[in-house]
Amino acid sequence: MSLSQAQSIRLIAFDVDGIMTDGGLYLTDSGEEFKRFNSLDGQGLKMLKASGVELAIITGRTSRCVELRAHHLGISHLYQGVHDKFASMQKMLAQLKLPLDVVAFMGDDVIDLPVMLRVGLAISVPSAPQTVRDRAHYITERDGGHGAVREACELLMSAQGTLDAQLAPYLA
Repeated sequence: MSLSQAQSIRLIAFDVDGIMTDGGLYLTDSGEEFKRFNSLDGQGLKMLKASGVELAIITGRTSRCVELRAHHLGISHLYQGVHDKFASMQKMLAQLKLPLDVVAFMGDDVIDLPVMLRVGLAISVPSAPQTVRDRAHYITERDGGHGAVREACELLMSAQGTLDAQLAPYLA
């Protein structure tokens, strides 16, 4: 990955299962679904947004807890139950008037490839299938649900020179 790819990113979109979570699907006997999110990822997302990068979620599943997580993090671009993630991405980018080359996407499975192959920066995780990892520009050291999102956020802020400013209030 070249530094210029990360420097130019103005929006990053995330898959949920396997990226924002560990990929496990937790279902109760009554059919209710719940997910475990990482609080470190949440802080990273808040800092990245505060640094000026737009955030989005594009996921194939539909879950109330994802809606709540997006709301708590201030992520207004939420697309759930999506089978064609690239079509959702195109729709969002048309509304935001952004080209694909200033967009990053973080995904971990073949359903994410149509987006990953077209954006300026494709990010994945170590547990993703080889087919996906081979096509990513950057593979995080941490796995989904265990700080991978935070790592991606800090990578972007570091490349864009905004990480120190985001950390400053906590280091004073």
